[in-house]
Amino acid sequence: MANKKVQKKQRHLRARKKVEGTELVPRLSIFRSGKHIYAQIIDDSNMKTIVSASDTKLKNKSKTEDKSIKVSSAFAVGEEVASKALSKKVKKVVFDTGGNKYHGRVKALADGARKGGLNF
Repeated sequence: MANKKVQKKQRHLRARKKVEGTELVPRLSIFRSGKHIYAQIIDDSNMKTIVSASDTKLKNKSKTEDKSIKVSSAFAVGEEVASKALSKKVKKVVFDTGGNKYHGRVKALADGARKGGLNF
């Protein structure tokens, strides 16, 4: 049985075969580390990052790192990336979980982006 890193890499490659961001419908890509979460909206055809957001730049982030704070900060990152995208006139994106399972912080970020106005 493969370890978690290999399984994540396989999921990511399998998804990236199908998901591609274009100029009209860019890709919302997520990177999740142990402490932080990052989101980018990428136009793969021009190889440009349109907008990005992360919880390292949030103003109301607490010093304690329990699970509820990580999930709520992921939701805030989703709302922030959505507001930045709407200011750049991007309303529709394709969602790339980056090999992460759609659960917990990844799901919270997606819900925040949807609440902020993005469609995917």
